Amino acid sequence: MKTFSVRELKNTDVELLLAFEIDNRAWFESHIDAREPSFYSVQGVAEHIQSYLSDFAVGAWHPFVIEDDKGEIVGRANLKDIDLSQKTAQVGYRIDQRVCGQGLATQALKHLIQVAQARWDLTQLVAYVFTQNVGSKKVLDRCGFLPEQPSGHCEAEAECRYVLTLL
Repeated sequence: MKTFSVRELKNTDVELLLAFEIDNRAWFESHIDAREPSFYSVQGVAEHIQSYLSDFAVGAWHPFVIEDDKGEIVGRANLKDIDLSQKTAQVGYRIDQRVCGQGLATQALKHLIQVAQARWDLTQLVAYVFTQNVGSKKVLDRCGFLPEQPSGHCEAEAECRYVLTLL
């Protein structure tokens, strides 16, 4: 059985991250908004990483990657839009299609929850998921997130907002 680990994004991740994003581009675009075509280059990913690390340095983001036992990137997870005054942040994650169904999204989200509490002292996390993204909705449910709409359903083709209150 493969083992996976979650670690902070580094400047040296450009090539591995580019390969991960290119390999999964169609898969991701079937579940979330597409990235600009210029992103899919060494320069585009290097600028992306630098932006995320700059935002991390000022406390606005906390970016992570998920690696397999060979050191390949098989997922990403981020705390974003960290608001220390409101003690909130948004969570986001994306998992390589080849390793979906192995609990990586749940592992990554649990990692984000732990970091949100221990490092950032946050009290609320928010996630947005398209209604048709059943897999992500299951991950959010499994980790204690609740849909903001009382019925738990959103309009078709819309994003649903999920919230987790941290104690």
